Amino acid sequence: MRVVAGKYKGRHFEVPRTFKARPTTDFAKENLFNVLRSYIDFEGDAPQALDLFAGTGSITLELLSRGCAHVTAVELDPLHIRFIHQFLTTLHAEEDATVIRADVLRYLRKCPATYDFIFADPPYALPELSDLPNLIFREEKSSLPTTDSSFFPHLSSLLKPGGLFVLEHGKAQDFSSHPHFVDHRAYGSVNFSLFQ
Repeated sequence: MRVVAGKYKGRHFEVPRTFKARPTTDFAKENLFNVLRSYIDFEGDAPQALDLFAGTGSITLELLSRGCAHVTAVELDPLHIRFIHQFLTTLHAEEDATVIRADVLRYLRKCPATYDFIFADPPYALPELSDLPNLIFREEKSSLPTTDSSFFPHLSSLLKPGGLFVLEHGKAQDFSSHPHFVDHRAYGSVNFSLFQ
C-alpha cells in the first residue's frame, strides 16, 4: 500500500496477505484524487472526512496525507482495525484520526456528526450497496428493515453543505438517476459515483 501524494507521499505499508480487503488500486486512487481537487480544497479547507468500510485504511492514509484535519475510519474487521492503528502510530498521526470498529450500516443510522467528505468502499456484492447514498443523505426511506415509522426521524444529512460523497462500486451499479448524483468515473474495473 503506497501513499500517492501529500506529506506522506511515497510511504509504503505492507498489507498482510491474509487480509480479505480489496484495496483501491493506486491507479484508481490517484485519478480519483485528481478529480476531487475540483470539488474539495483538502489543504486549504482542512476538511473533516469519513472513510466507510475502511479496509486497509488506504483512503484514510491518503486523506491525512493530503491535509484533512481529521478522518474517522469505520471498519468491522479487528485485524484491519489493528493494521490502521499501526500505521497511524508509525506516522505519529494518532490524534488525526478516529478508528471505529462498527458495522457501517448501523453506524450510519446513528451517527450524529457531519463531514465535508465521505468515502465508501463497500464489498461490491454487499446487498445494501444501492442503499448507501440514501443512508448518507437520510432523505428517503431505505429498503433496509426498520422498526421506526420514519427511517431518520431527527437526523439530517451526514454531509455538510457543499460536501461530497464518493461511492466505489462495480460496473453493475448505476447511480445516475439518484437526485444527489453529480459525476461518475471509471478506472479499469473500479467505478466511482460522486454525490452532493
